Amino acid sequence: MNMLIFKCLQMALLLVLSSRFTIAEKKTQHLKRTYIIHMDKFNMPASFDDHLQWYDSSLKSVSDTAETMYTYKHVAHGFSTRLTTQEADLLTKQPGILSVIPDVRYELHTTRTPEFLGLEKTITLLPSSGKQSEVIVGVIDTGVWPELKSFDDTGLGPVPKSWKGECETGKTFNSSNCNKKLVGARFFAKGYEAAFGPIDENTESKSPRDDDGHGSHTSTTAAGSAVAGASLFGFASGTAKGMATQARVAAYKVCWLGGCFTSDIAAAIDKAIEDGVNVLSMSIGGGLTDYYKDTVAMGTFAAIEHGILVSSSAGNGGPSKASLANVAPWITTVGAGTIDRDFPAYITLGNGNRYNGVSLYNGKLPPNSPLPLVYAANVSQDSSDNLCSTDSLIPSKVSGKIVICDRGGNPRAEKSLVVKRAGGIGMILANNQDYGEELVADSFLLPAAALGEKASNEIKKYASSAPNPTAKIAFGGTRFGVQPSPVVAAFSSRGPNILTPKILKPDLIAPGVNILAGWSGKVGPTGLSVDTRHVSFNIISGTSMSCPHVSGLAALLKGAHPEWSPAAIRSALMTTSYGTYKNGQTIKDVATGIPATPLDYGSGHVDPVAALDPGLVYDATTDDYLNFLCALNYNSFQIKLVARREFTCDKRIKYRVEDLNYPSFSVPFDTASGRGSSHNPSIVQYKRILTNVGAPSTYKVSVSSQSPLDKIVVEPQTLSFKELNEKKSYTVTFTSHSMPSGTTSFAHLEWSDGKHKVTSPIAFSWT
Repeated sequence: MNMLIFKCLQMALLLVLSSRFTIAEKKTQHLKRTYIIHMDKFNMPASFDDHLQWYDSSLKSVSDTAETMYTYKHVAHGFSTRLTTQEADLLTKQPGILSVIPDVRYELHTTRTPEFLGLEKTITLLPSSGKQSEVIVGVIDTGVWPELKSFDDTGLGPVPKSWKGECETGKTFNSSNCNKKLVGARFFAKGYEAAFGPIDENTESKSPRDDDGHGSHTSTTAAGSAVAGASLFGFASGTAKGMATQARVAAYKVCWLGGCFTSDIAAAIDKAIEDGVNVLSMSIGGGLTDYYKDTVAMGTFAAIEHGILVSSSAGNGGPSKASLANVAPWITTVGAGTIDRDFPAYITLGNGNRYNGVSLYNGKLPPNSPLPLVYAANVSQDSSDNLCSTDSLIPSKVSGKIVICDRGGNPRAEKSLVVKRAGGIGMILANNQDYGEELVADSFLLPAAALGEKASNEIKKYASSAPNPTAKIAFGGTRFGVQPSPVVAAFSSRGPNILTPKILKPDLIAPGVNILAGWSGKVGPTGLSVDTRHVSFNIISGTSMSCPHVSGLAALLKGAHPEWSPAAIRSALMTTSYGTYKNGQTIKDVATGIPATPLDYGSGHVDPVAALDPGLVYDATTDDYLNFLCALNYNSFQIKLVARREFTCDKRIKYRVEDLNYPSFSVPFDTASGRGSSHNPSIVQYKRILTNVGAPSTYKVSVSSQSPLDKIVVEPQTLSFKELNEKKSYTVTFTSHSMPSGTTSFAHLEWSDGKHKVTSPIAFSWT
C-alpha cells in the first residue's frame, strides 16, 4: 500500500515538473528578441516590384505581428525585426534569406595631446587649400552635448556640399543645436528599446543629446574647435583642441544606459554612409566572431567601399594576451598609450616613506596630520573583499581613516564613494600585477590617490605590520615632461589576433590615458549618479580615447590628401609610427615595466607629422579584401553576407592571407607540422605592393631581427619610383627553425630613400 502511494506521488510530481518545463519551453518560444535579417537581394522573385515589398512579405510569412525596425541599404541588404525563436527558425528556411543574426550588445571602450603629438608642426606642412574643412568625421557613440565651446563654428565656412545628413530633434534637442561645426546629429534606439522597453525620458534623452559624456569626449577629441582656458578643476589647464580643428563633426547616438546594440549600430553606419562622412570613429566593441557573422565587420566593410576610413578602439582587455576587439583588416584598430603629463599625488607613511601616485581630487583637503591607515580586506563584512565594493566596509572600522582599496571589480571612482559613505577620510587605490605601474587619474569623491603595484605592495605590507599604521595624502596639481612617454597602457588590449593570426593587430597606439576633452552637462566627471559636479571638460582614459585621436588624424590626412584611400591613410599612419624613444630604446609596457612588442603597440605610436609625407603607402581596394575572404576559404554565400554582392572565388587562383597588402607582417609557424628543423626549416613567403605618393626616388630595404634563427630575405632590395602613384611589388621570404610552442619573436622591415622611412613590424609566433 505504501509503495502504491509512493508511486502515485512520484507520478504526480513528474506530471507537475513536466507541465512546468512545457510552460517554460512555451514561454521561451514566445519570448521575442531582435534579429538582423540578411536577404539575397540579387535573387529577389520577379513577383515583387521592389525589395522592400519582398522584405515585408518574407516577414509576414512567419509572423502576423512582427514589424520592421530598420531597413538597411548599405551595411546589409535586409532589415531588423523582433521574432520568437520559432519564428526566426522558420524565417531561416524561407527562400532568399541569407542569414538571421541575433542582435548583440556592445560596450563602450572607456589639452596636451596636440602638443605631445607635435601637431603645431603640421601647420606649415598642410596645404593652404582649406580642404580639411571639407572633411566630416562621423562619431558613433553616446551622442553629443552641443553647447560645448568645442563645437563653436566661428571662422568655418559653409557646410560642405557633400553633406546630406540632418539634425534630428527630440525633447532635449532641436535643429538649432547643429551648426557649421556640428553639422549633423542622429539617434538610433529601436534595438535598445526592443531589449529594455521604451526609454524613460526622465532618465535618458531620446534624442542625440549625450547623457553619458563619452560621446562628447570622443567627438571633441577627434575634431573639437580650439577652446582657450580649458581644464578640469584647474588640472591640465590650457587650450583644448581636437586633432582636426577645422573638420566637421556628425554625431550618431547608438549607446544608451543599457549598452549599444548591433541593430542600432548597423543603422547608424548605414545613415553615416548616406550622409557623406569621410571618417567614422567607433570607440565601442564586442566579442570576436567570424566576419560573416559580425554585424559591425559587415557594416564597416560597406563604409570602406564608400571610401570612409573606419577607426575603432582595440578594447580595454589588456594586459591579457589575445584580448583584441575590432580586428577586421579593413578597420584601423587603435590601442592606447600615455602622454608626458600626469597629476601627481603623494602618500607619506608613518615610517617616513613617501610614494608618488596620481589624482584629480579637488575638494576639501585632508588634515596635514597623519591619519590611521587600514586595508579594505581587514575592515570589510567579508574578509575576502579587498575591492571596496558597494556596502562592503564596516563603518565603525573605517570612520576617520584612510582605506587601501585594491583596483578591479567595480569602477575606480565608485570605490571612493564606498569609502566616503562608510565614514572614511581618504583612500589609496592600489594596483595589482594586472595593472603594474599604470597610473590612471580619477576625480575621486574624497581625498584619494592611485598608486602603482610596487608602491601599493609596500604600503599594504606596512599597514599589516606596523602597530599603528598612519598615512598622509597631498596633491601636486599638473606635471609636464613625464618620462618615459609614451608607454603602452596596461588596459590596452593586446594581440595576437586569434581570429586571423596572419594579420597583426592592433595597428598602432595613440594617446589614451588621462585625456582632457569635452563632457556632458548631464553628469559629473565620475559619471556616478551622486556626483552633482558639472564640468565642460573631463579627464578620462581608455582605448575609447585613443581611437578618436587616430580618427581626427585621419581627417587631417584626408584634408591634406583628398585622393588617398582609407587604406592609404591607414598605411601612412602605421608606417611612420615609432616604436622606440629618441634614445633608441623600445617603448615600454607599463604593465610589466619591460619593453613592449608589436603585439602590444602594432606598428608603434602614431606620428602625424611624419604621416603627412610617408613617401610610400601600402594601398588596398575592395577587391583585395574580397581576395582576403577567399583566402579564408569563405564560400560565395559567406562572402555575400560580408560584401553584399555575387562573388565566387576563382578556383584557378591560390588565394593567401599572406598576400593581403597590409602595412605590417604577422608570421605564425605551426610547431605541430614537424617542420622547422635545420634539415627541414619552415619557409613562408609574403607579397606586398608599395605605391609612391611622393617625389621620384629610390628606396633601399633593411631588416632588423631579434632572433638570429629567423632568416628574412627581401627581393628586390631596391625599388625605384619615377612617377607619382607608381606601384612596385616585392616579396619577403621568412625561414625559421623550430621553437617551443608559445614562443614569439619580432623584427622590422624598413624601406628608406634617405628622407622617408617606411617601416613595418614583423611578429613571429610558434603555436
